[in-house]
Amino acid sequence: MSRSPMQSKPSRSTKPPGRPPKPDMVWISGGTFLMGSNDYYPEEKPLHRVTVDGFWIDKYQVTNRQFQKFVKATGYVTVAERPLNPADYPGAPPENLVPGSLVFRMTSGPVDLKHMSQWWVWVPGACWRRPEGSGSSIEQRKHLPVVHIAYEDAEAYAQWSGAALPTEAEWEFAARGGLENAAFTWGDDPKPQGKLMANTWQGEFPWKYLKPHPPSPEPVGSYPPNGYGLYDMAGNAWEWTCDWYSDRHPDEADKPCCIPLNPRGGSMEGSYDPVQPQFPIPRKVVKGGSYLCSPEYCERYRPSARRPQMVDTGMSHVGFRCVVRVNSQPKELEYN
Repeated sequence: MSRSPMQSKPSRSTKPPGRPPKPDMVWISGGTFLMGSNDYYPEEKPLHRVTVDGFWIDKYQVTNRQFQKFVKATGYVTVAERPLNPADYPGAPPENLVPGSLVFRMTSGPVDLKHMSQWWVWVPGACWRRPEGSGSSIEQRKHLPVVHIAYEDAEAYAQWSGAALPTEAEWEFAARGGLENAAFTWGDDPKPQGKLMANTWQGEFPWKYLKPHPPSPEPVGSYPPNGYGLYDMAGNAWEWTCDWYSDRHPDEADKPCCIPLNPRGGSMEGSYDPVQPQFPIPRKVVKGGSYLCSPEYCERYRPSARRPQMVDTGMSHVGFRCVVRVNSQPKELEYN
């Protein structure tokens, strides 16, 4: 199959249906595209054709400044800031049963990349307003993507702002920027003309970092946008979608006769839940990769890449962006 960039086929006019519902939202006209990949990780298979209707999507990841405004208006307390119930975490060390979150820590040298516990540390007090725990703050990070966001937190913000979280299909269609089956959001060349196109790990993960600052999210919009004018659809922070995770896309034999456009789970009213949670703590799909992704360790800063994220866990590299849907009538998916 050709890997050369091609425009995806639009399903209707590219003209926006009026003014953006929120500042810095981009109209995605919808269309039919090849979703997934047969060339990378198993969970991205099989490559299949999906149609999405038009929708609005945030140009940038939700920032600390925006989330702070939400918290001030509502008094919302994120999952990472709430006391933990020991009954929900049998066998967990008592020192971990306090409000906090997982924070990335560089190792002192090369380690076995099969054991993530070597670079992820549970830090009491770590949350969106204290990204590294006690003593840290967002005062100088207002334009960085908000992180340590659990699924419930992202959904609460989206509902407050009159929006929703994207389906995996919506997110991937938008991330591709009109390029059909390209490896990255900008094309097939990882570094066109030697230019770094996203905030990803530079060096040897997780111990050697070549940028002049510690590995972390960077201000939104720091790298070139994709073909739809969207920023940071690769790297910086993983982004929540409202789809439950399964370890692969449906096979053609599993195709239902008719399912809603952008099948999704979660608590949205009237949503269709094609994949029931498979784990004691359910997982949702996150997309886009983060500042910790690299070709040597986690080459998931690509539009087809995906991974599961426990709904009650944010971590220091998980954020989100929102969509506003204009039409969500049922559609039939076409598989190839």
